[in-house]
Amino acid sequence: MVAASNPSAPHTPVLLRPILSAVAPVEGVWLDGTFGAGGYTRGFLEAGAARVIAVDRDPLAFEMSAEWAGDYGDRITIQQGVFSRMDEYAQDLDGVVLDLGVSSMQLDQAERGFSFMKDGPLDMRMSQDGPSAADLVNEAEEEIIANILFQYGEERASRRIAKAIVRAREDAPITTTLELAKLVEGCLPRSKPGQSHPATRSFQALRIAVNNEYGELFQGLMAAERALKPGGKLAVVTFHSVEDRMVKRFLTARAGAGGNANRFAPALEQEAPQFTLKSRKAIGPDAQELDENPRSRSAKLRVATRTDAPSGEIDAKSIGMPMVRGI
Repeated sequence: MVAASNPSAPHTPVLLRPILSAVAPVEGVWLDGTFGAGGYTRGFLEAGAARVIAVDRDPLAFEMSAEWAGDYGDRITIQQGVFSRMDEYAQDLDGVVLDLGVSSMQLDQAERGFSFMKDGPLDMRMSQDGPSAADLVNEAEEEIIANILFQYGEERASRRIAKAIVRAREDAPITTTLELAKLVEGCLPRSKPGQSHPATRSFQALRIAVNNEYGELFQGLMAAERALKPGGKLAVVTFHSVEDRMVKRFLTARAGAGGNANRFAPALEQEAPQFTLKSRKAIGPDAQELDENPRSRSAKLRVATRTDAPSGEIDAKSIGMPMVRGI
């Protein structure tokens, strides 16, 4: 998700054009489960949706939209909450769209504690309540921190970083973003030109843990299955490999095309598929999108259509959801 920190500034939602093309014709009631700066909501309303239910866990999102949301009258329904509960907010939806990237309105505000590029309190809470990243870093056991960094951030130096964190907090609590970023940077080789900042994976992992993002995604996919009516469309945009793998495996399994069983994805028994796939291959940004919005370079879109088969259950492990015990 790419959002401007100023509500009147231009906002470029990621992959909006291919989403609208893939789900056309846009009509009926849609649920935007990651409202953010409202780019998808506005795009769907302009494309023909009768109404959009805008869901976001961050109260700031709705404060920022106040200047323009009223222009659409009752065509926008505001719902503060998590998209994993979307089936409690609505049923018989014509479509659901999810953008799993962190919003730049959160990254741009140092006081939110998401970015290692700006100094601020080590927070990272999207909903602005519950335990913060500072709580996790200063209170969790070394093994749990290491597992979070490895499972959620795919950080190979996870144990080295966790050990350094525990050693540093013995002297004083780690309370700011730059303090943690500097600590992580000291555990890794100097990055080469063009490479991401050394703290990127660690900050991603902590943000995912603080906000239970993988759990929310799994529950959100199941909730979408329950909330969509037959023929309803599900469009999901991911920004890194773990999320894309979860979405791909979920949709493949629910489309009855799970392939051969293995120890990571055992065979699933189901009477009829709950989705049909728009394509087995994810849709990425084209040259125009990359030029307009460089942050879209890692974005992948997957689209599926709900069948009339009853919703069911699926095990989180079967779609490759990483899990860390103790958090």
